[in-house]
Order: sequence, then structure tokens, then C-alpha cells
Amino acid sequence: MKVLIAGGGTAGHINPGLAIAKYIKSKSTDTKIIFVGTERGLETKLVPREGFELKLIKVRGFRRKLSKETFISVKEMFQGFHEARSIVKEFKPDIVIGTGGYVCGPVVFSAAMRKIPTLIHEQNAFPGVTNRILSRFSNITAISFKESEKFFKGAKKIVLTGNPIRKEMLEIDRAKARESLKVDSSNPLVVIFGGSLGAEKINQSVVDMLKTHYREGTFKLIYATGEKQYKNVMEKLEGLSYKSVQVLPYIFDMAGVMAAADLAVCRAGAITISELTALSVPSIMIPSPYVTANHQEHNAKALEKHGAALVILEKDLNGEVLHKKIIDTIKNKAKLKEMSKNASMIGVRDAADKIYSLAMGIKV
Repeated sequence: MKVLIAGGGTAGHINPGLAIAKYIKSKSTDTKIIFVGTERGLETKLVPREGFELKLIKVRGFRRKLSKETFISVKEMFQGFHEARSIVKEFKPDIVIGTGGYVCGPVVFSAAMRKIPTLIHEQNAFPGVTNRILSRFSNITAISFKESEKFFKGAKKIVLTGNPIRKEMLEIDRAKARESLKVDSSNPLVVIFGGSLGAEKINQSVVDMLKTHYREGTFKLIYATGEKQYKNVMEKLEGLSYKSVQVLPYIFDMAGVMAAADLAVCRAGAITISELTALSVPSIMIPSPYVTANHQEHNAKALEKHGAALVILEKDLNGEVLHKKIIDTIKNKAKLKEMSKNASMIGVRDAADKIYSLAMGIKV
């Protein structure tokens, strides 16, 4: 069997594709899988590292305002369609799966025009423009939030599957993870992170919280600043030392730390939400206001509606607000337990299996 997976730009589009690819390989080791991306996306780093072949095409998004960039985008769009058609024609895939990003457009459309089975996967509660368009041509549109269904009015078939997540997230043992991090029940573990690059407003608020409001022993904190902002944060925290606070540039063992956490404070990326709910971790979401169509706020509000998370908009965030929200949450054991239960109820642990079954069952 041959499978072509298109997804690119951010890790939020690429990691679901990798999770699907690994699951397919676990079911059929002789399956040939090729990824399609662009040279500007994170796929150039993430895909080869996982041992999959990556082919690149030219494509970029359109800016609404007419400019020189618009004409470049149009030129690259036609070039991208030509390159995508060539890849599809040469590889002859049995199925094409799109996991988001502009690169999906020409690849999935080219496959659909050749009557090749296609499936697209939408990670967010508010879907991107590319997937909304492709849903009219794709055989199946797999969604991760029920709330996104209303945006796919022209879709041929919509199935709620959830987001496929990393295998290690599903295999981690909470008790062992807490023991490894020396976390006991009397000192709740709070984990704060803003993504691999960090989030400036979150970092400013955490620094203020640690310098002004935090008291030793109220909770154990593991805090990731992001690689680029670590030095700056440590300079601001110079002279401040807490035994129960660990400041890191990046959390490499995110599976272990998430599993051990009593509460996570983070952005509202779709994959982060899927991992937290799969592990039943309550959260305080601070959605990024800088993403396309403000989709993180839609994600966070969807989780809040189910009682699994609390939301602080970045415009309302500061050290005092953050500290109060954390303290009020971890001190209310009943609320924390209820949030964990609600997260578990909406968490999906078999999304990759669902998507695999759907893909294998497509009839054209």
C-alpha cells in the first residue's frame, strides 16, 4: 500500500500526520509513506527525523491586501499544483491524507481529481480556510472538536475522531512519572509552558508572579520559558531561588511532566489540548491571540464549556491574575477533581486508530 500525507507549516499540522503515519506502519510495515510539505515549514526538521521521506512543493497563503506578495502567492499556487500533480502521478498513492496547512490544497485536490481516496483531518475547533475548501472534494473530513462541524457545510462526510497524539503520551504511568519528579500529594505540581519558542506575555506574568506573589511550598512549579527567552527570564529572576520551582528553557520529557501534573498552564493549541485531555489533566488556557482566525481561543472556549479548563485571555493576563487563578484552582480539590474527570470524558486516546479505519474503508 502507498500513502501520501500532506501537512505543513506548524507542528500542530505535522505531528498529527506523523502520528497517523506511525500507526499505519504499526499495522502494515511494508506500507510506503511519503510526506509532502514546503521548505518554509517545520516539516523539513520533524519529518526526516522520524525516518519518513519528504517531498517539497511551492505554495503559500494569500494576503487579503493586494500587494507584490499576492502575485508571488498566485505564481507559487500554480507551481504548487503542477508539482503536486507530478508527485501524485509518479507515486500513485492508494490514499492521500491531509492534516492541514496550505500545502494540503494542491495535494489533496490533485488526488481527488484523479479519483484517489482522500481524507483530511482538522485539529482545531475553528477550521482553516484550506480544509473548509477541501472538505467539498475529500471523501472524509475527520474533525477533533464537535464545534467545528458547522463550518463544513459542503463536506461529503464528517466524522468526529479527535486528534491523534504521540504514542508515548498514551503509555506513560502517572504514578511513576510523579515518583520520578519527586511529587507528593501535599505539594501539587503546576506546569507552565508557552510553546517551544516561548510566549512573552506569559513569561512576563510568571516572572511577576514569582517575584511578587509566589510563596515557597504553595505548589511545586515546572516552568518552561521557551529556548529564545530563557536567558532573558533568568536575568529577571536573578537572585531569586525557590526549592520548589524549576525553570527550564524547554521540557524534553513532556509526556512524563504532563502525566505528573495536577494543573497545566499553557497555550490552547489543538494537540496540547488533546494530550492534556487524554491524560485527564486540568488546565488554565491562555490562548494565543496571534494565530490565524484566533483559533486558539475557540479551542480553549470549547474545553472550558466542557468544564475541563479555565480560560484567561492574554489581554487580561498579569502576575496577580495568574497566581490567583492557580491558587484558587489547586486549593479547591473538588473542583480540580471534577476538571480532571471532565478532561478524561472528552479525551480521545484512539484517534489514530479511528482515522486509520476510516482511511482504509474509503470506497471511490
